Amino acid sequence: MELANFVDTIPDFPKAGIAFKDITPLLRNPEAYRFALDKLEESFSHDDVQYVAGIESRGFLFASALADRLKSGLIPIRKSGRLPGDVLMKEYELEYGKAELEIRRDCIRPGERVLIVDDVLATGGTATCAASLFNALDVQIVGFAFLLSLSFLKGEEELLKYKTVSLVRYE
Repeated sequence: MELANFVDTIPDFPKAGIAFKDITPLLRNPEAYRFALDKLEESFSHDDVQYVAGIESRGFLFASALADRLKSGLIPIRKSGRLPGDVLMKEYELEYGKAELEIRRDCIRPGERVLIVDDVLATGGTATCAASLFNALDVQIVGFAFLLSLSFLKGEEELLKYKTVSLVRYE
């Protein structure tokens, strides 16, 4: 199945010059969504994943289903100010601005294994921010899973030391 056929490109969203990749058509097609999850599951089924961490918000759509399939716990990586309790927060650069991510400090223990999931890999800023949060907690990062990679933005180069799986690449 060609997953790129289930992704729309929306010009000038969220601002002029950005070609947003909309995964809504994939999400509403049960066969395409299941196929994407099957491929991600196959890629990490032998990696002893203890937790799947999903990056807000579209990463949640794949991380929760993947955590269930891998029989793993689920950790939300949230935008700043959305988690209660003692949180670890880090600022990062987006391709069109700045943002902050956070996780609860008690979400995982040192040495445990986490797979980080998001829908799109662009510049790598969000992914490396998520990695730095887990690295600060002395956690083993199994790898990264993405539905799409915008390879022309060179985000993959930021993740060379990790196993990284992207199902669709835009050159």
